[in-house]
Amino acid sequence: MRKSIIRRKLSDNEPVLITTLHLASPAMFELASLMGFDGLWLDLEHHSFSLETAETLMRAARVGQSDIVARPAKGEFMRLGRLLEAGAQGIMYPRCDNAAEAAEVVKWAKFPPLGKRGCDGGNADMPYCTMPLKQYLRKANEQTFIVIQIEDEDALEHVEEIAAVDGVDVLMLGPGDFSVLGGFAGELDDPRIERAAERIAAAAQRAGKHWGRPLLSPDEAPHYLSLGATFLPYSCDLVILKDGWEAMQQRFSLEGFTFANQLSSFSACNEVALSNG
Repeated sequence: MRKSIIRRKLSDNEPVLITTLHLASPAMFELASLMGFDGLWLDLEHHSFSLETAETLMRAARVGQSDIVARPAKGEFMRLGRLLEAGAQGIMYPRCDNAAEAAEVVKWAKFPPLGKRGCDGGNADMPYCTMPLKQYLRKANEQTFIVIQIEDEDALEHVEEIAAVDGVDVLMLGPGDFSVLGGFAGELDDPRIERAAERIAAAAQRAGKHWGRPLLSPDEAPHYLSLGATFLPYSCDLVILKDGWEAMQQRFSLEGFTFANQLSSFSACNEVALSNG
């Protein structure tokens, strides 16, 4: 059973930094994991990855040390279990409405007595029927972590009850969807987002849980660390590649090179991409 670096750091109250990989490239997952990021966000809520593809990407990441934080879509409880069997250390659950739904996530992600997850063992998480069953069940429950996303005002009204659910490890604000569902799409500096972050931080502190939110800039890290955030996603492969190529074009344009960059007018999309839902 692979130990979770995120679980260990959170237990020691250390901040963790994760980054998102949208490209279905095993080489990208291998590279990022070898570079030592705490976690790689594998998104199956918004992308069309099959479980087989997700399993291949997780296998590549195991060359390094990064955890996989897999996000299924809302209500995909059976897929949630299969993502854990394929090797994900953490589940990020989107658009949670209330404590009852958070408890349902725990039920599907944890083995008895903490939940009701079904057992197989013939996959990467055990791995491959090589551990005594009781040891596997105990280790899986110890190493698996659950991130519950708060992404609209209605859910925010239940955040204290969600935080109190046994088995929920991290509360996470989703500022992108929070702005969209709140009717101020893309206005990520709106005071309502900061107020939501402060309420989530307070609920997490009272319940003895961790919390976080995606960062738009590394400059935001000190502020949210001061509010007790320990789970901080930042950037993604698409934005990093685009920014790097734009810097390359800007440098060569000084030497007279020209480029028909059809994406130059869409640079504002970077902030939404960084907000990660």
